[in-house]
Amino acid sequence: MRATARARLTAPWPMLLLPVLLAAMDAALVAKNSSWWELTLSGLATGALLLRRRCPLLTLLLVLPGTFVNYIWIAPITAVYSVAAYRPGLRTTTLCASVFALVEFFHWPLEDHPLALDRDNALYAIQCVMLGAAPAAIGLLARTRTELAARLDELTEGRHRENRLLADRVLSTERARLAREMHDVVSHQVSLISIQAGALQVSTADPAAQATARTIRELSVRTLEELRQMVGVLRAAGVRSADPLAPQPRLADLPRLIENSGLTVSSSLVSGDRPWPEAVERAAFRTVQEALTNISKHAPGAAVEVRLSTRGTRLQVEVRNGPPTRPADTAQALPGGGHGLVGLRERAVLLGGSLLAAPTPEGGFVVRAELPAAGE
Repeated sequence: MRATARARLTAPWPMLLLPVLLAAMDAALVAKNSSWWELTLSGLATGALLLRRRCPLLTLLLVLPGTFVNYIWIAPITAVYSVAAYRPGLRTTTLCASVFALVEFFHWPLEDHPLALDRDNALYAIQCVMLGAAPAAIGLLARTRTELAARLDELTEGRHRENRLLADRVLSTERARLAREMHDVVSHQVSLISIQAGALQVSTADPAAQATARTIRELSVRTLEELRQMVGVLRAAGVRSADPLAPQPRLADLPRLIENSGLTVSSSLVSGDRPWPEAVERAAFRTVQEALTNISKHAPGAAVEVRLSTRGTRLQVEVRNGPPTRPADTAQALPGGGHGLVGLRERAVLLGGSLLAAPTPEGGFVVRAELPAAGE
């Protein structure tokens, strides 16, 4: 019951009509011994308050004549408040409050207020200034509060949107991590099955066993292909469907990466004759890419060596740089979260390899990764 009454009192129409009713009562109290045109101006001032939210300046202009000829206060005070609350601009509010104070001070008839430097005129001037300043200050406070509430709603919505984006980013990162783990772990096991099946097919003389081994090997290859497609779907889950997926980098892309790095690099890229798994080639490419990026940021002008070699069934990647020849430009430094080498080490460990990143005695830095072939 109380909530219903409060809702009715705060509805738009009652809040719009309440000042009009109060202004009408104020005009009626001062209507004694007033002529018809004075009553008309007072009625115009009262009715003009209906326009105070849409046209606050026009409302004040319609109220001022009635204020000049009659001692009405509610209508002009409401009009000044409306200008301050609904019309942006401190100068406009100050001007309107000053005009109302002057109209109130130089009241009709003018001969009733002789300009004299006495106590009565000083007190009356202070009263007029207070009548103009008080509603203006309250209106400015109300408008500031409304703007702050709108700004707070905007910030709250922005925080919710940021939280949603962060959740989507975390979800995409987790999907990529799961995809990498699934590719590196499951493909490793399926590759072992395929290798064992191939060995069985070659070593056995039983035709039935050979057929079974051949079938197992074919199913393993097909499973690897389907797994590769599924991993691609998981990695693309956070990408818009309209964006084409870029091809994954391979060892053959290393020369172009080194050439486009903008660094002075001496390279020796020997990957051997054996085919390397895609996960190993991507890990090697990402290792070189991250190392060159860190050199560009932290060791400008340093000499760089990139070496790719093989040792048995393992692929070795080493990126070494000397001391920088000039200080890093901190004003134009690229942002970094410090997680690149951590991610590379995690990738190498998941593949069954290792990664070393450490400073050298000469004042440079070295990043060395050793990545095994799948199943070996």
